[in-house]
Amino acid sequence: MINIKTDKEIELMKEAGHLNYMTREYIKTLIVPGITTGEIDRLAEEYILSIGGIPGFKGYDGFPGSICISVNEEVVHGIPGNRVLKNGDIVSIDVGVVYKGYHSDAAETVGVGDISKQKEYLIRHTEASFRMGLKEVKEGAKLGNIGAKIQGYAEKHGLGVVRELVGHGVGRDLHEDPDVPNYGKYGTGITLKAGMVIAIEPMLTSGKRNVRVLNNDWTIVTTDGLPSAHYEHTVLVTKDGYVILTGE
Repeated sequence: MINIKTDKEIELMKEAGHLNYMTREYIKTLIVPGITTGEIDRLAEEYILSIGGIPGFKGYDGFPGSICISVNEEVVHGIPGNRVLKNGDIVSIDVGVVYKGYHSDAAETVGVGDISKQKEYLIRHTEASFRMGLKEVKEGAKLGNIGAKIQGYAEKHGLGVVRELVGHGVGRDLHEDPDVPNYGKYGTGITLKAGMVIAIEPMLTSGKRNVRVLNNDWTIVTTDGLPSAHYEHTVLVTKDGYVILTGE
């Protein structure tokens, strides 16, 4: 069932989204060569709690971290631990913050020190693909328009679109209906309505789009070992368009 949010719920989700934005900005100051993903996770959890939020991912279906930190070929669901970040790595930080029972979900990929032109290209066009999909969001539009635009942009720029993972509705639960694929056919799918809140999150690869799950049953990586990037915001559908709830 798709939940249409009330004005009060939207206000709470805006606050959750603002806390998410603040957290991501803080995390980006920590990403330097030599720090471990576990240390970033510890500091991120402390920060989320200090600003009045709750880490939305910690314990979710048994996930052990407070945030997801995915490095290079890791697409999503990277488990924080002893991995040391190195100059030239790229890191996807996926953050969930809960405020008064309402979730926010956002992600971005950043470089560690000096990164290659290939990785810069991947990061830039992953965000740009999100923007292309976002332009389709408004009441009365078809959900499939979002994925069609993301896929078209990504493939035009030689990037793979992961199909095993999709965006989703957001609200009192982290994952609600509907699924929001990053691929598909224009003019298909359900009709968007004002008050819907969805996470749009392209996950693109430098090489082939194929992925596999590591033995930890969480982390998803590219099968060819080439880098991947992830960009996500929680978005409110309005009569005239959209509002990004998780900041810019």
